[in-house]
Amino acid sequence: MKLLIVDDSEAIRRTIKSVLADMAHEIYECSDGEQALALYSRHRPEWVLMDIKMNQVNGITATGQIKQLFPDAKIVIVTNYDDSHLRQAAYRAGACHYVLKRNLFDICQILIANEDPTPVSPLSKENHER
Repeated sequence: MKLLIVDDSEAIRRTIKSVLADMAHEIYECSDGEQALALYSRHRPEWVLMDIKMNQVNGITATGQIKQLFPDAKIVIVTNYDDSHLRQAAYRAGACHYVLKRNLFDICQILIANEDPTPVSPLSKENHER
C-alpha cells in the first residue's frame, strides 16, 4: 500500500510512519496542503493522512482540491482538534475518516478494514490467463 502523510510537524510524520511502517510499502510525506496535491498527482497513493492546521494550505482545503481532481482519493484527517465544525467541514471536503492524533492506532484499523480482501498477485493473474 502507498501512503501520503501530510503534517507540518516532522515529529508527527515520523510517529505516523512508525505506526504504519508494516502496512505500507511506500510512504511519501510533506508538510503542507499545497505540496500534498502535487505529491498525490505524482504518486497516486491509496491513502492520504492529512493534518488540518498547516501554514500555506490547510488540510480541509487540500482535501477538497485533491477530491476535486481525484474523486476516488481516500483521505483521513488526522488532527488534534476534536471539533464538530472542523469534522463537518472535513467530511464536506471529501474526507472519509476523521482521527484524533491521540488515537493514531485507529488509522491501522481503518486501513485494514478498507483493504481489498482479494488482492491478485501477478503470478495468480498469469496462471488464470493460461
